Amino acid sequence: MTESELYSQLTDVFRDVFMRDDLELKPELTAKDIAGWDSFKQIEIILMLEQKYDIKFHTRELDGLLNVGDLARTVSAKIDK
Repeated sequence: MTESELYSQLTDVFRDVFMRDDLELKPELTAKDIAGWDSFKQIEIILMLEQKYDIKFHTRELDGLLNVGDLARTVSAKIDK
């Protein structure tokens, strides 16, 4: 999967979670940039990604996610295995 395809799919997940069709994901985007992105939304994002890609995140991986770019790299590494 290309980076562009991955970001498109991640954008769809974020739009579903936040119920906002205007979201456009960029690697540097953080929770501070999206109103309402709290720990509950973070869990919802992670659960949707685990279901969508049939992957599992480990706690230490989640602790290291500082922005959308980190999330995209982690997802990409898991689905490329």
